Amino acid sequence: MVSQSLAFGQSRPRDLGIYIGVMPTGIHNAITDVAGVRVGHVTIIEGQNIRTGVTAVIPHQGNLFQSKVPAAVFVGNGFGKLAGTTQIEELGNIESPIILTNTLGVAAGIEGVVEYTLSQTENDQVQSVNAVVGETNDGYLNDIRGRHVNPEDVVLAISNATESEVLEGNVGAGTGTVCFGFKGGIGTSSRKLPESLGGYTVGVLVQTNFGGILEIDGVPVGVELGKYSFMEHLASVDGSCMIVVATDAPVNERNLKRMAQRAMMGLAKTGGIASNGSGDYVIAFSNYSGNLISHISPTLELQKPTYLQNDDMSGLFLATIEATEEAIINSLFAAEDMTGKNGRIVKALPKEEVLEIMKRFNRLK
Repeated sequence: MVSQSLAFGQSRPRDLGIYIGVMPTGIHNAITDVAGVRVGHVTIIEGQNIRTGVTAVIPHQGNLFQSKVPAAVFVGNGFGKLAGTTQIEELGNIESPIILTNTLGVAAGIEGVVEYTLSQTENDQVQSVNAVVGETNDGYLNDIRGRHVNPEDVVLAISNATESEVLEGNVGAGTGTVCFGFKGGIGTSSRKLPESLGGYTVGVLVQTNFGGILEIDGVPVGVELGKYSFMEHLASVDGSCMIVVATDAPVNERNLKRMAQRAMMGLAKTGGIASNGSGDYVIAFSNYSGNLISHISPTLELQKPTYLQNDDMSGLFLATIEATEEAIINSLFAAEDMTGKNGRIVKALPKEEVLEIMKRFNRLK
């Protein structure tokens, strides 16, 4: 069956005294703190072997194909499948919802986005859609070869999207993922710049499925727990992380790429190493209303966008780093133990032990 996951009722790191970074968060501490951004999930759990799903990020409330958003992509390590990147690189914009799913579900993701886009009445003459679909491989816990994600799931995830709090952990595209040897999943966080720096918001959503040596707010938690990649020269470090960065700041595609690069610095702060077999991608966009790109514009009409200067970007860089780091840690705290394909069990991060370690390192507030 296909079900919409319920909240797990678990506390987030901030509720437990773990404060990452120095900037304040938005109201929900989620990507949806960027006004107009919506997130929807479809979680697919069937029998003993199917553990997968779809997560959709919608950049603004209007028709995305008709009003595209400036965007950029940065590749931390390219062992993955991210559909739609060449057009983003060429034109500097996104014209569809951003879909996250599993590796063999990318084709279904594309079909779902195309179906959704063509179904909108304003798009009745559209004959080309650049669907943006990213993935991580959930094949350890999920019967990935069964290809259980279908286009209808993608359309449903888009339809489910809301501007409220975002469900994290074993939900949507994070249902079957593994991170640092523990159960991974969906995580999100946000940062609000002070008014002196523009008062803009940066939000991040991640799909965590990668390895390395876990650190939380600078504390070597993976080492302290005795669980990290290469500890016995056997554990796999490979995997992937999809990162979506949203902002309401008036930023063009060039500076959005610079923000996307900083997201990888946030991943590094958690102990991720972007290993050889890891597909680590960042998609960054701005939904600042004055800079939306019309699908049809009069010939030779000059655009008059408003963009921040390079000297004004540093605050957004820090916000991106902090929100990415916290989103990854949030995904681990929200995830629960999961039994999946062939009876495999992946345990959640042992939060009580982690809190004791954080306390010992004087990092609880």
